[in-house]
Amino acid sequence: MTDPKQYPLLSRIESPQDLRQLPEAQLEQVAREVRAFLLESVSQSGGHFAAGLGTVELTVALHYLYHTPEDRIVWDVGHQAYPHKILTGRRDRMRTIRQYQGLAPFPKREESVYDTFGVGHSSTSISAALGMAIAARQTGSRRRAIAVIGDGGLTAGLAFEALNHAGDIGADLLVILNDNNMSISPNVGALSNRFAQLLSGKLYTTVREGSKKVLSQMPSVWELARRAEEHVKGLVMPGTLFEEFGFNYIGPIDGHHLPTLLSTLRNLRELSGPQFLHIITRKGKGYAPAEEDPVKYHGVSPFDPQIGIQPSNKPAKPHYSDIFGDWICDMAKLDKRLIGITPAMREGSGLVRFEREHPDRYFDVAIAEQHAVTVAAGMACDGLKPVVAIYSTFLQRGYDQVVHDVVTQNLPVLFALDRAGCVGADGPTHNGSFDVSFLRCLPNMLLMAPADENECRQMLYTGFVHDGPAAVRYPRGSGPGVAIEKEMTALPLGKADVRRQGRRVALLAFGSLVPLAQDVGDKLDATVVNMRFIKPLDEALVLDLAQTHDLLVTLDENTIQGGAGGAVTEALAANGMACHVLHLGLPDSFLQHGAREDMLREAGLTIEQVEATVRRHLERASGERTLKSVG
Repeated sequence: MTDPKQYPLLSRIESPQDLRQLPEAQLEQVAREVRAFLLESVSQSGGHFAAGLGTVELTVALHYLYHTPEDRIVWDVGHQAYPHKILTGRRDRMRTIRQYQGLAPFPKREESVYDTFGVGHSSTSISAALGMAIAARQTGSRRRAIAVIGDGGLTAGLAFEALNHAGDIGADLLVILNDNNMSISPNVGALSNRFAQLLSGKLYTTVREGSKKVLSQMPSVWELARRAEEHVKGLVMPGTLFEEFGFNYIGPIDGHHLPTLLSTLRNLRELSGPQFLHIITRKGKGYAPAEEDPVKYHGVSPFDPQIGIQPSNKPAKPHYSDIFGDWICDMAKLDKRLIGITPAMREGSGLVRFEREHPDRYFDVAIAEQHAVTVAAGMACDGLKPVVAIYSTFLQRGYDQVVHDVVTQNLPVLFALDRAGCVGADGPTHNGSFDVSFLRCLPNMLLMAPADENECRQMLYTGFVHDGPAAVRYPRGSGPGVAIEKEMTALPLGKADVRRQGRRVALLAFGSLVPLAQDVGDKLDATVVNMRFIKPLDEALVLDLAQTHDLLVTLDENTIQGGAGGAVTEALAANGMACHVLHLGLPDSFLQHGAREDMLREAGLTIEQVEATVRRHLERASGERTLKSVG
């Protein structure tokens, strides 16, 4: 339980209703306690950190002034929503965040009525909140809809599509831009804050709307007045763009100054139509190490708040993202046509060194996965060799472009798919559970899954020199510890690697589950195959194994539906072969957050579980064969 001595106000807040009972003068103390509690809890549990420190005052102000959960607040992505969770009845469970069966890392509708929209991917908040505003209008409800979007979220086309729609229909919607750059914009200060309060006030709004009605009857005068208003506001604020979308733009204001926030939001609450509030916050606000390095403190493991995050002294195996980062730098030296592209995932995808060594060949296109794919296609049309480094789950957002712009034209674009399979604590929105299913069905696509570190390097090279679309899917974290060869060699396309020769059972494993298959194979005296290629499949080997084994077992860290195992079954059926086949993989459901080991156990993919499942099916296959012989 929260210590009342340490947190005298916060310990009494079990819901926003409790917060709204406090006098406004105590809200700054609440904000200080929320920030201190966030530091204490996340330093013990790990999780997203810097962004939440920057939204404390905004969260307090929103829940104080709006009647949540009746009024809808939609948080973009969710990294910034930890203070929201603290104030909405989940304070004492914050130490379980991102842990198996603990609090979800992002807002989640099943978890709380205050989580109005489940998020995980960026730039969805304005669309979702607009949908809620339309629903309120259709049903005659007076509830309000608020979207809180981070500055990075506005780099995605989806956000602008929503702004365009909202302005066009005049929806009663408040969009708050949490502009959390690492430095405070120069035009944030007393003058700017006062100006924002005036622009959001009733006097300005009444005069503005009244003038529109009068001047609209005199077109030439109206146009002059409209332009004059734009120019005056443009002198002190960057709001012309949002005004063009049909929003009433207010700001920028200091997002850490509660009196200004409260006054401005109180005024905006009374206005109808699309409103846009621009606030400036600082990532990591209130904790000096996070303010100085918000990227480092974006997502953290448990740490000592007194000394901050310290470098680990333990020699660690390289992560797959490190292997990719080294490969792309080495490959860039060999081929001047190579271009590296990422949709705002430089650190996560392992491109920090590449950007430093080849700045003219590195393109961060921001949170714009669709654009990342199509700009790569355009590059490939004119002789470049683009490599798109992207998380498996984020490629889903650019799938139409993969199909129409890359694969249909058979262009040589290499997709380096990080975080394939179970990713752990970030949960269902981040699991790479579907890429095999949605890529395997595409003509011209070369699809590979490495079993170890060295194979990952060689597959990246294979995909790069291939004259057509290619994808290499690899998991989060480190591999089994295989030494990496500096020399790069293209693998023979569609050829698997038999790791162990056994009898009766053949384990056909794809990618990350090869080490598990080898352990199970030793226990069952089974044949173990590292399939390597999902497409093209080594059909000749599959057909041979079907003739010499009683049971084929496919293992794939993708959903079973449409997964690599389906390719095996399809090959057998196309050749008129009957064989017992068991598919093991991720279930037809969304695995929740937790350690990767917890998720694999839930999917039945531990060594013990796989062994037991295979033994049961082997007995069934043997029994059916005996019945056929007797018959």
